[in-house]
Amino acid sequence: MADESYEEGQNCGTFLSCMIDVLEKWTGLEILEGSLNYLDYLLWVFTPFIVVFILPLFIVLFLYLSILFLHVYKRKKELKEAYSINFWDGARKTLATLWDGHATIWHGYEVHGLEKIPDEGPVLIVYYHGAIPVDYYYFLAKVIIQKGRPCHSVADHFLFKLPGFKLLLEVFSVMHGPQEECVKALKNGHLLAISPGGVREALFSDETYGIFWSNRKGFAQVAIDAQVPIIPMFTRNIREGFRIFGGFGIFKWLYEKFKWPFVPIYGGFPVKFCTYLGDPIPYEPNITAAELAEKAKQAVQGLIDQHQIIPGNIFRALSERVYWNQNDE
Repeated sequence: MADESYEEGQNCGTFLSCMIDVLEKWTGLEILEGSLNYLDYLLWVFTPFIVVFILPLFIVLFLYLSILFLHVYKRKKELKEAYSINFWDGARKTLATLWDGHATIWHGYEVHGLEKIPDEGPVLIVYYHGAIPVDYYYFLAKVIIQKGRPCHSVADHFLFKLPGFKLLLEVFSVMHGPQEECVKALKNGHLLAISPGGVREALFSDETYGIFWSNRKGFAQVAIDAQVPIIPMFTRNIREGFRIFGGFGIFKWLYEKFKWPFVPIYGGFPVKFCTYLGDPIPYEPNITAAELAEKAKQAVQGLIDQHQIIPGNIFRALSERVYWNQNDE
């Protein structure tokens, strides 16, 4: 028995060899031996390279998590006070601190014009929608931390169908409409943010930063009914952080047919993100929704023209992450 065990151990020199042996005995397919032994050989050859390049990443990850912890610890007193007042306020501020830390470390994130957001009272924020609106998440974090107030958001219906998202959407006051609920939120004195282009703009705009609002003017009617100003918002390089693969024809058909974003996204690059808030567009009692929607669109377009080099370029955006001078725009 000992000799048999020894022979089996010799035949199973590695875990993969063992698995090959088991599969062959179980299936009776000896043909597996050639191809899988070749894979075993490749694994043996490349293991030193994997160890050399992967293990240092764990050190970087540990350092990254350490910095995030310090961002949270730095605001320990504020977080303690927030939890003592309201449990969900504390949770929001904790998550905002984590997001703000991630934004600072990975993207060197900045916001210009945050003073235009009032410390109290309603405002409608209208923004350009990137492939993944991670810049908007960072902006929310800044508002929660620096302004001490949450911002209600309007999101596409598909987000509410994602498993496990319900609590997150509730805690951060995310709604899918309708207009009456948006007006109600503003009349109750809250901040509200809408991307008129929505998922369509996220999926089908590109590095030229085209605005895909079509003839949407519901958001403008919300501002008119609530009698609030509109603040335009745009983030430099948001299309360089995440991008969409080509072949829009079939993906556009799938979206129009099923209203789900079936488009492959790539990126997550540590490019420079800088969010700009434009001057408020004041409420005018005699303006129409179409006119106000066009004003808001032109305001966002103006921010794009002023702050974004078109077409966008990933390598340029990466270089801006290392060397960024506001005066170079």
